[in-house]
Amino acid sequence: MKSQAGPSFGNNFNNRAEEAVGTGKDLWTAYENGAFDKGPTPWLGWVMLLEDCSKSREAVDVEEPHFRVFPEFRNASYAKRYELLLRRLVRERLYTKAALLLSTQEGGRKGSYIEPSEDLRIHDLFASLAGHVGTILASQSQ
Repeated sequence: MKSQAGPSFGNNFNNRAEEAVGTGKDLWTAYENGAFDKGPTPWLGWVMLLEDCSKSREAVDVEEPHFRVFPEFRNASYAKRYELLLRRLVRERLYTKAALLLSTQEGGRKGSYIEPSEDLRIHDLFASLAGHVGTILASQSQ
């Protein structure tokens, strides 16, 4: 789980993306090289908690000094960029499931949040994890 609050969304987004990709890749490389002996296939999840504020929801300018920006990143807010990142982490199988939560500074202290994407809900992440644990327990009881 990682979180990010303003004001420096640009640099921090890049750092969170690098951490998510690197952590996932490191784990799967270790698994493929036998670091977990004969244990079950890992389940890996990523939860991102982002501050819900105007800076995280407004469109971000892009610069293209060397390469063209993918169309989905044009006029995308940092909240949208996190959606894109988390979907790619799952699609590319670096993570089994991911969730995106947005919360205001005040709401976060009270435990309130919103989930901007149906496919990136925390409930689904926990359900996926519970299913994985259930499968492991069932296989061990045989």
